[in-house]
Amino acid sequence: MSQLIEDHRSGAEVHSGHELCARKSRELMVELGLPDGLLPLPSLDEVGYNRSTGFVWLRQAAGVTHAFDTIGKQVWYDREVTAFVEPGRMHGLTGVKSKELLIWVTISEIVVSPSGTKVVFRTPAGLGRAFPVTAFQLNPAPEGDKEDEAAAAAN
Repeated sequence: MSQLIEDHRSGAEVHSGHELCARKSRELMVELGLPDGLLPLPSLDEVGYNRSTGFVWLRQAAGVTHAFDTIGKQVWYDREVTAFVEPGRMHGLTGVKSKELLIWVTISEIVVSPSGTKVVFRTPAGLGRAFPVTAFQLNPAPEGDKEDEAAAAAN
């Protein structure tokens, strides 16, 4: 286990077990205003969130590659994925790489655009690519949320 996780474990909400971790990771993404399918980790063992420091970690038995078919991207998630989070943003991200042409590129930051329609992925060098939020959503918004979004868009 990484030292970073140990440093933030005290005072954190920690969840174990695949079913609970899968649900908690999706709930956390929604709470932060991020798409619920951003971290599609199929075999989570532990999810932790230290609200006072904003540190989040997700642990799984092995690294996994996920294909986001709608945007034609492959993303690799390590056994441990960690980040500091705030509404609409994950930074100091570790354990995530995206395949660009033939090489794997480290992703260090994920931000939802001010319009809320794009997700921007940045490398440690500051280079970024934006994709539609819809490419990372597991489930369409419930009907009530669509009305809320339409009302918010009208204001």
